[in-house]
Amino acid sequence: MKKIVLLFGGFILLLSSCSPEDPIPVEPGVATLLSPANDETCLDGTSLNDTQSNVSFSWSTATDAVSYEVVVTNLLTQSSQTFTAVSNQTTLALTKAEPYSWRVRSIGEEGSTPSESEQWKFYLAGDAVVNYAPFPSELISPRSGANSTPNINNLITLSWNASDVDGDLAQFEVYLDQTDATTRIETIDYQAQETSLDVEVENNATYYWKIIAIDANGNQSNSGVYSFRTN
Repeated sequence: MKKIVLLFGGFILLLSSCSPEDPIPVEPGVATLLSPANDETCLDGTSLNDTQSNVSFSWSTATDAVSYEVVVTNLLTQSSQTFTAVSNQTTLALTKAEPYSWRVRSIGEEGSTPSESEQWKFYLAGDAVVNYAPFPSELISPRSGANSTPNINNLITLSWNASDVDGDLAQFEVYLDQTDATTRIETIDYQAQETSLDVEVENNATYYWKIIAIDANGNQSNSGVYSFRTN
């Protein structure tokens, strides 16, 4: 602790200033997600009307957290909403028969850095829906906006992750071009949750790609378009 001595009219004023000895903010722990379960259909929602249900979210209490932010993303529209909670549970109204991802951000004391949980996905059950489309594929590599160097054979590896609550994922359509990802270059059968494909590219060019996941009933989901540039 540094001390500053000031002299005023024969009086000595002793001041203390902040120093590295001041307390360091305690970082909050990471919450563990509990419900809705990952990669499953959420059947526990309370129907509000023909289009919406109330969904209960819960997670483990994080150490040294004073509040939480629940981030819910509609995977069809890619629109996200953030909700604040002071306990380890909250209830939100969501649109039925659509896929969502969610994660929890633990907020600690002032000056600390929030912590992020894992991200889970679920389908909110819809009235009379017996089979759901696959979750939109998560594009892993190349990430959007990345600079990628082709190998000696001018190949780049596209990789993505996909899942389906019904377990009937059947195939993928791979789209790649230099304009808008509307050119289908390959259709491959589903074999594993993480899939990859080597594609030939040109140097110093910008590419756009996406994955259409299709299940055995013909239901489809669109990953959205990513872009990358080759070196």
